[in-house]
Amino acid sequence: MKSAFLPRLVNGPFGDPGLHVGLRWQGTAIQFDLGKLDRLPAADILKITHAFVSHTHLDHFIGFDRVLRLFLARDATLDLFGPPGIIRNVLGKLSGYTWNLVEGYPFVLNVHEVHFDKITSVRLRASAAFALEEMGTRPFSGVLLDTPAFSVRTVHLDHKIPCMAFALVEKTHLNVRKDALERLGIPAGPWLNALKDAIRTGQPNDATVTARWVADGAERRHEFRLAELRERLVVETPGQRLAYVVDTLFSADNARRIAELAHDADLFFCESLFLDADRDQALKRHHLTARQAGTLARMANVKRLEVFHFSPRYDGMADQLYAEAAATFAGELAPDEPA
Repeated sequence: MKSAFLPRLVNGPFGDPGLHVGLRWQGTAIQFDLGKLDRLPAADILKITHAFVSHTHLDHFIGFDRVLRLFLARDATLDLFGPPGIIRNVLGKLSGYTWNLVEGYPFVLNVHEVHFDKITSVRLRASAAFALEEMGTRPFSGVLLDTPAFSVRTVHLDHKIPCMAFALVEKTHLNVRKDALERLGIPAGPWLNALKDAIRTGQPNDATVTARWVADGAERRHEFRLAELRERLVVETPGQRLAYVVDTLFSADNARRIAELAHDADLFFCESLFLDADRDQALKRHHLTARQAGTLARMANVKRLEVFHFSPRYDGMADQLYAEAAATFAGELAPDEPA
């Protein structure tokens, strides 16, 4: 079955953090962290509908300007989520430019500041020179985004400042049986996405799903009951889970939060700035070692671990970081013990 999520790290393991996740069936994307984005094609950046920023250290936020430059004259809305202070940080970025020729620019930026108990949101319109519009607050209990197809959850971690970790969860994976579709005699098309949306949103069994296609130059259509198509065409399996963790102290509290967030993830992206031999430096810098990343992966019972965000001191030594994380994850190296 094809995966719904198409994740890729924007840069190599020594580059700025950033995880781009294409949403296969929606034709859109979401972005975790906005480090340097020069390697990400403009077409991919313009698919982003939601960006989730762990914190605003330079290597996690410098790509904001590239995103802004590409979206500025577009008829698009971008929702950006970040930790306490993100609204001030975004306004600081915007205040560095002059906005006297933007009348009629349709781009809208919504910024959502995630506190421990609430989310405060503001709207910034390009056509209004990004003047701040209050959107109010809502209670926060872990979920940032909830759609019929997937959700995004977060926890706050300790990096001497609040730093957010994220989990992307597909609610259910819906796959179409190709052989059954061939027997139906109707080609694949956008109508299958409508079918999946109807299932995800819990529409009643007698709801109508209309298949539309073109044959011999003419548009054809056929109406089905949702229950009929669901039974004949669709295979439902548990959805995918991705987790993304950067820049955090290896403490008991952080480890517990990460293990809960990433529990049973299919793919766990975890920073590994240092080798275990330099664990004192990791402690000072509030970062993880490769061994600690492997420990967290085991605690969370993830299926696959992908480590990244290596310190430049290990240039040419990436294999050692991968090996240390993999050995701990596999149980060949003893797990670390959080303080």
